[in-house]
Amino acid sequence: PPWPAADVIIGNPPFLGGKRLRAELDDPYVDALFKLYDKRVPREADLVTYWFERAHTLIATGQVQRAGLIATNSIRQQQNRFILSRIQQTGGIFMAWSDRPWVLDGAAVRVSIIGFDKGTDQERLLNGETVDEINSDLTNTIDFTTAKQLTENHGIIFMGTTKVGDFDLTPDEAAKMLKAPLNPNGRPNSDVVRPWINGSDVTGRSREMWVIDFGGDMPEEEASLYELPYEYVKRCVKLERDKNNRASYRKLWWLHGEPRPAMRKALEGCSRYIVTVIVAKHRLFAWMPSIVVPDHRLFVFSREDDYLFGVLHSKVHELWALRMGSTLEDRPSYSSSRSFETFPFPWPPGQEPPDDARVAAIAAAARDLVAKRDAWLNPPGAMAAELKTRTLTNLYNARPTWLDHAHAALDRAVAAAYGWPADLPADEILARLLTLNGARAGGGVKRKT
Repeated sequence: PPWPAADVIIGNPPFLGGKRLRAELDDPYVDALFKLYDKRVPREADLVTYWFERAHTLIATGQVQRAGLIATNSIRQQQNRFILSRIQQTGGIFMAWSDRPWVLDGAAVRVSIIGFDKGTDQERLLNGETVDEINSDLTNTIDFTTAKQLTENHGIIFMGTTKVGDFDLTPDEAAKMLKAPLNPNGRPNSDVVRPWINGSDVTGRSREMWVIDFGGDMPEEEASLYELPYEYVKRCVKLERDKNNRASYRKLWWLHGEPRPAMRKALEGCSRYIVTVIVAKHRLFAWMPSIVVPDHRLFVFSREDDYLFGVLHSKVHELWALRMGSTLEDRPSYSSSRSFETFPFPWPPGQEPPDDARVAAIAAAARDLVAKRDAWLNPPGAMAAELKTRTLTNLYNARPTWLDHAHAALDRAVAAAYGWPADLPADEILARLLTLNGARAGGGVKRKT
C-alpha cells in the first residue's frame, strides 16, 4: 500500500528476525515480499530493514526529505547492514545511536536509532557527539566494513546440526540402546546413538544428553538396520516432520533437519574439534571429542591442533571477533563469515611452518591454559554441589590471577607469531589486523588442502 505524502518519516517499525519470517508470516506473504524487494533487501535480512529500504527509496526519489527509524542493534550485522550501505550510496546517515538499551513493558533489548537523508545534512552526530563520518556499521573510526572474507579460512568453521524433531534420548534410554545386541547389519547402535551438546554444556556443566543421529545423508534403508534407534525416530519424529512446511524435512524425516554434511566430512579423521557458543557473555573455546554431536547454536572448527586453538583464544582474535561480530541484548555474538572468515591468522591456515618455534610456543601456551582450566573445573575429590558451581562462565566471571597469567602467556606467544610487540593497545591491534586482511585478500592466498 502507498505511504501518505510526508516531508519527514519517524517511526519504530516492527522487528522480526530474518530466520523467523516464514514461521510468523507464512510463505505467500514472504514470497511476495522477496519478489517485491528482490536485489534491494537480502532474503536473510530482518523484517525491519524493509521499512529502511522503503524510506530510503522515497528519499532517493525526492518524495521525502529525511527519515529517523529505530531498529534493534542487529541492523549493524552483515545481513542487515546492506540496507545502510544502500542509504550511504544515494545519501547519508547524519545521526545515529549505535547501541543503547530500550525497555518497554518489561522487555529489554538493545537498539540502534538512525537518521538519514539524501546527503544534504553535512553535520554528523554519532551517539550524541559530532563526528566527520558515520560508517554503515554505525562507527566513525576505521571502517571495518571493508574487511574481506579470506579464501584461506574457508572450510574450517561450521554450524552444528539443527535437529527439527525429538531425536533426544535420556541417559537411560541411550544406555538401553547401547547395550542392545548387534543389529542385522552387524553394527552396534553406538554408530548412531551419540552424546549431544548445546551451549549450556560448554559454558556450564555437561548434562550428559544423547541424541539419535543418522549422519548427514544415510539412506532410510540403511538407517532402518539400526532397529531400536530407527523405530524410536519413526515413532517420535516422523509424525511431526510429516506436517513440516519444508519438503526436505518431510522427505528425509529420519535425518536431522539440517545435518551439516559438510561439517561431518571436514571432521572425518579428527579425534576432537574446537567449539564455541555463538552467543555468550565470554568468547570461550573448548575441545570436544569428535563423537559428540554439536547443536546449531554452536560453531565447530574442524582442526584438532593446539596452535589454532591458541590463536582463537588469544586477545588478538577476541578483539577482532568482538569488533566484527554483533550483540544479542548485551551478549556478543560470533559470526562465521565476519568474525572468523575475515580474520587473518599469523599464517594462512594450513600453511603454518611445521617446525617454527612460534607455532610450538602458541601450542604449548594453549595446552597449559586448557590443563589449568580442566584442573579447576574438575578437582579431585570435589563434591557434586561444588562441581555444579565450577563452570567456564563462573571461572571467567571471577577471572582469577592464575587465569590472567595463562592468557597473558598465550597472548605473548600469539603476538610474537605476528611479529608484534606484546603490549600493543587494542586499537592498534585491530588496525594491523585490518591491514593484514586487505593484504591477504588482495594477494589471493589460498589454503592448502
